[in-house]
Amino acid sequence: MTNPLIDARDRFGETHPERRIDLNGRDWGMIDTGAAPEGTPTALLISGTLGRADIFWQQIAALSGRARVISVTYAETGGISEWVTDMLTLLDRSGVRSAVVLGSSLGGYLVQAIAAAAPDRVAHLIPANTLSDTTGLDQRPPYSFDLDATPIDTLRDGFGNGLRAWAQTHPDQADLVDLLLKEAGGRIPAPELRNRLVALKFAPPLPPCPLPPERISTIEADDDPLVTPPMREGVRSALKPAHAWRFSSGGHFPYVVRPEAYTAILEQALGLTERTAPGEHVL
Repeated sequence: MTNPLIDARDRFGETHPERRIDLNGRDWGMIDTGAAPEGTPTALLISGTLGRADIFWQQIAALSGRARVISVTYAETGGISEWVTDMLTLLDRSGVRSAVVLGSSLGGYLVQAIAAAAPDRVAHLIPANTLSDTTGLDQRPPYSFDLDATPIDTLRDGFGNGLRAWAQTHPDQADLVDLLLKEAGGRIPAPELRNRLVALKFAPPLPPCPLPPERISTIEADDDPLVTPPMREGVRSALKPAHAWRFSSGGHFPYVVRPEAYTAILEQALGLTERTAPGEHVL
């Protein structure tokens, strides 16, 4: 049986192959729609633990021709602090002075760290389906495990069990679950997957965000099984965003299951469409 999400992503990959790039001695993957005319905005997209650069294929395709989009796949070495430096190096090498920076889950934590370290490089900050404080995270599986010693199959099985449980309660998202099972099951190499977990477990605390509220939007979902309501409130409390986008449904991956609405948020942040009045917006 075919999976339309996987088929669409793979067709996208044929025309937008991921290439490897060395950033400060770390091997990253990258999809870059390429240099654009002067004045064209740029978006930097950073996935969560279960994603590669092409997980944002629907947003990249929709924005192509109107914005430059750079999406990355994590290196298998380094952590949050090193990755902040790597992303700034990537912007430098790409000739990008500032970008709309969106990160989901693990990426959402990383983009907050980028904004704290170099606020002038972030035209607009969008942390999505994420957290702003890792206190207590080490008490929750899989972060409670010894991530260096736990067999990779055990870690992969943990993701698989959670995804299959989600499919039971959300049968309409079976195609998404199938896609993510393949990511967790081997499409993301073992060293990369393990290091993503380590990076968040041992992430340094985030300093206060220096950006003004009008340059911050947050994204969350009411039915996110991984980011609890207190975590969501913590992000909004820490950042005080001018725009708080809340999906009534979309789980942990609204960019995959609600792509049009998700892309519309990016379009506003990029200045491609008129911005909605500040406040909370339910989608």
